[in-house]
Parts: sequence; C-alpha cells; structure tokens
Amino acid sequence: MKSETVQLAEYAAALRYEDIPPDVVETAKNTIADGVASCAYGYRFPWSQAVVRYARQSGGAGKSAVLGPEAPLLSPPFAALVNGALAHSFELDAGTRRGVGAHPFGTVFTAALPVAQDRELSGRKLITAFVAGSEVMLRIGRATGRSNEHRGFHAPGTTGPFGAAIACALLLDLDMDRLLNAIGIAGSLASGLRQFSVSETGSMVKRLHFGRAAESGVLAASLAAEGFDGPHDILEGKAGFLKVFCDHYDLGELTRGLEGDTFLVREIAMKRFASHGSSQIPLQALLGIRASHPFSAEEIEAIHVAAAPEAVEHHDHLSPTDLMQAQYSVPFCIALACVRDARDPRSFDESALTDPAIRAVLRRVRYEVGEITDKRTCKMTVTLRGGAVHKRTLPEPGIPWRPSNRDETYEKYAILMRDCSQSKADEIFERIQTIDTQASVGWLRM
Repeated sequence: MKSETVQLAEYAAALRYEDIPPDVVETAKNTIADGVASCAYGYRFPWSQAVVRYARQSGGAGKSAVLGPEAPLLSPPFAALVNGALAHSFELDAGTRRGVGAHPFGTVFTAALPVAQDRELSGRKLITAFVAGSEVMLRIGRATGRSNEHRGFHAPGTTGPFGAAIACALLLDLDMDRLLNAIGIAGSLASGLRQFSVSETGSMVKRLHFGRAAESGVLAASLAAEGFDGPHDILEGKAGFLKVFCDHYDLGELTRGLEGDTFLVREIAMKRFASHGSSQIPLQALLGIRASHPFSAEEIEAIHVAAAPEAVEHHDHLSPTDLMQAQYSVPFCIALACVRDARDPRSFDESALTDPAIRAVLRRVRYEVGEITDKRTCKMTVTLRGGAVHKRTLPEPGIPWRPSNRDETYEKYAILMRDCSQSKADEIFERIQTIDTQASVGWLRM
C-alpha cells in the first residue's frame, strides 16, 4: 500500500481545475480577496516594514508583487516571505472552522502568487495550486489534532510549509518524484515556537512564522526542481513530522476524503475582527445581543462567557501590555467591543491598551471554562445594571455553518482598504472574482 505522503502527492498532482466544485472556487476567490486586503492593511505596521526592508535589501528586484501600497517587486522567495508576514500582521487573515491552526491564504497563497507572477501563469492554474496545497495542509493539520501546538509549536509555521511547497511544486510543473522531494524538503523547514503567546516579549515573531512558511514552500519546490531530494515518507516516517512534532496524531486524517467531493477548503472561515480566532465567536455573540437589546458600556453590570478549555487556554489575559496580547485576550476584545467598533481594525490601536472606558468594562468581564467541549462554541450572559439579563449561545443549535459570501467578504474588504484608492481597490476585488478567467496574474498588486 502506498504511504500517506505519496497518496497526498498523487492527489495534489491529479487535481484539475475542472475537478473543483464551483462553491469551492468561490470560497477560494473570497479568501484571496480577504487576504489581499489583510496584507494591504498590515503593510503600515513597523514589524511589517522591518520585513520589507530586509527583503528589499537582501532579495533584489523581481516580478513578484508585495501586496502593499506602492510596495516593491521582488524575487519569489522574498515576496513570499513578506506577503506571508503581511497576511498575519494584524490577526486579519482567514483560518478554518475546524480549528487546525492552518491559514490557507497566509501560508499557501502567499507562496503561490509570487511563483505564478514570476512565471506569468494563469489565474486558473493559480487557483488550482492554491486549492491543492490547502487541501493537503488542512489534512496534515487535522492529523495533528493540534497536539503540535500543545507541545509549543505554532501550527501555521509547521504545517504551512507543506501546503506552500505543494502549491509551488504544481506551479513549477514538477514530476511526481520531484513533487515528493519538495514535500520532504518542506518537512525539514517546518518551524515556529509559541513562546510569544506566553512571554512578555517577542510578539512580532508570530507574524514571521507565516512569512517563513510561505518562503519555505518556494524554497522547497525550487530546490526540488533543481534535483535536490527529500524523504518521501516525511509525514508518517518513524522520524517524520507527525511522530516528532506531535504528542498524538491520526494517520487516517491525512487521506480521509481524498476521493469524491470532499474539499476541506469549504471550512475556511473569514475573521470579522482583528483578533485571535478564539475571540471571533464571543464577539459575534456580544454584537448579536447588542443588536437585539441595545445598551451602553456604562449600563453593563457583568459579562460572563463560558467556553471550552482549549478556547480559554492562553486567551484569558486581563491586563495585556501590547497589541498582540490584547488581540489574544478574549476579555479585552469583549471590553473593547463595548466601547469601540470592533469590526474596524483601527479600533485596536495603542490607545486602546490604556483607554479608561475599555478598562472599566474589562473589570466586569469573566471568561472561563464551562461545560462545553467544542472549542467553537461559547455561552454569553450580559447582565445590565437595571437588572436585565441577555443570553446567547453561538453557534446556534440547528443552524448549519456556511462560508462567507461575496457581499460579506466585500464588506470587510472595503473597511480594510479604506485608506487606498476606492476605484483601485474595487478594480482588484472584481478581478479577483474572475481570477480563473485571467490569462496571467501580474495585475494583482496594489
């Protein structure tokens, strides 16, 4: 029987655009639009500019775009490094509904786009490579059961290079042997530690993990193209990724659903707020309550949120000292949303850390483990000083999850692109919606 690594490689190599269902193509396009806006918004921050300066000085000119306003054109590895870092520069890029620590745009597309632009490839080929790389990466993420993160690794930095390598290898038209080499090389480039989430220093490095994952994908595929080899059993081998990086794993998840119409890309989940994924559902619950029963921050007596242990772990900070800690803190994000517009990332600025109104609400927020096992579920209770009590549980029982549609994607896109030319921003959005008809993707730049 073929190994799991070989089966995944064969699946990716065999995937054709015509095999991808229309709803998956639509999800991919919306994910790209969301990610491009996330990069453009994130270009302004000092940690982003530090990576841009390094890449400009070290990488030289090229044909691949950095997705920021008036940004340079670089060679593919350096463009991938920068775009990956930009994508996650402010907690804005999409994750997945079933939390596996994977960010398809931030680690896979940011690697694939520079290669496609450098080789002047079509949008259809780019979409196919993006979907194939994401499908492989998401299955690897599922196989880990997040136990790689429990050990202290940062999942996007460890699973991201595999998806990026697959996408880039397909764009480079590598044969099966070299495709397997690219995957094997990617395993030795997997890296990223989660110490930033529990340390008082070093929060910028979180963004770098995405850039390095994308850059590693370009490197792995490019070296494989030159005849450099890597282990063809890198995932399941006795000293391979799953056994070394994970406390426990499920090999079956690597190949489950490879046949037929199972596409994990359908589970990509757009963020509505510039904060960690753990706060997305609690914030939606709060805004839902407030929409039905309007109240001011001054009226709040208490806010209680119950969630699963995995959701609460590392996300219950009550006194964040920098922006990343604030974006990681569910109580802080809830307090901010009571005072400012949480849908606008500009609300998450340095002044929020010391805003007396936010701090006043923060003292009345309790975020703790409840009788909940699903990390995507939260139960919120808002008690007002007049005695009114409002409750909401999300996701609501019986209501199926669906990915963000075009209108919802554009709503967020427009908020993020507000500082850019509206005509230019709208042109890019519309062209992304027809990217599979485009003969090349060199136009995808700010």
